[in-house]
Amino acid sequence: MKTVVWFGFVLGALSAAGTVIVTRTGETATLQCQSYMRTLEWLRESEIVFSDRKYSRKVKTDLTQRSIVKQSNLVISNVKPADAGSFTCKSDGRIHQQTLVVVSVSADPSAELHPGSKVTLQCEVNGLSPSPTIQWQRPDGSPLAGPSQTVEPVALSDAGTWACKFTYGGEMYTQNLPIKVKEPVTTTTPPPVSSKNSKNDPKNPETPSTSDLPNAAGQLLGLSWWMWVVIGVGCLVVVLLMVLVIVLCKRIKRRKRKLQMMKDGRQLLTPRQYCQCNCPAAAAKPQQGRRREKPSVPPLQPLLME
Repeated sequence: MKTVVWFGFVLGALSAAGTVIVTRTGETATLQCQSYMRTLEWLRESEIVFSDRKYSRKVKTDLTQRSIVKQSNLVISNVKPADAGSFTCKSDGRIHQQTLVVVSVSADPSAELHPGSKVTLQCEVNGLSPSPTIQWQRPDGSPLAGPSQTVEPVALSDAGTWACKFTYGGEMYTQNLPIKVKEPVTTTTPPPVSSKNSKNDPKNPETPSTSDLPNAAGQLLGLSWWMWVVIGVGCLVVVLLMVLVIVLCKRIKRRKRKLQMMKDGRQLLTPRQYCQCNCPAAAAKPQQGRRREKPSVPPLQPLLME
């Protein structure tokens, strides 16, 4: 009798839960519903998430701000563990229930691990009542019971995909968590090289042989000889262009200087314009250097004899 009652209780819980949607923290969850013609309403437990009724009581919460309705489906972005629970869709009076399960898997520390370090794995399942049995699975397939596992010391074999598994309604659900372990850096010391006959020793790959000397001499700073020729010709062309520019600049300056001197000379040769006023003309000054001529004496008349 107890078995029958327990089996009925499980069937009732499954029918009440409806479809189970499993998602991870930070992802986007889509809860589907039948298409509607007149009214559509989404509820989480007793909280109204969406309603197209005019007189329905709508309260703005963090969940409602992150939820939108596409056709008749409810889309929740950036899912949080507090969003988990039972959702009810009322489409034209028809009721469809779904359960949103939010799984959080994490590793502390979350960065790349080193061999010999310590890491703690945590798996949390929100939205199911009673809480399901949780276990971890190692990359090699061996199970570890419990939602929290501590691995110490970390080995290279611990690198890979760890799986958090739980069972609900006779179905197994899995959420993976990749773990990276950095391989240690191995430093190899080169074998000692003997100083005797090490230059032309064919067994020593580090010392160049005599056949490689022409190739090494033909290259300087990693460039072949023809590239140095091209660089030299380019530098010579640049120097010649600079000399040509300097000569042209000097010639232009000389021409400008000559033109300026010619303009200044023309201005000096032009006659000056004086003011013509009604002033008496000044007496001409005697020219210097010339002697004044004496007035001519009239010829003497002969005396009359008495």
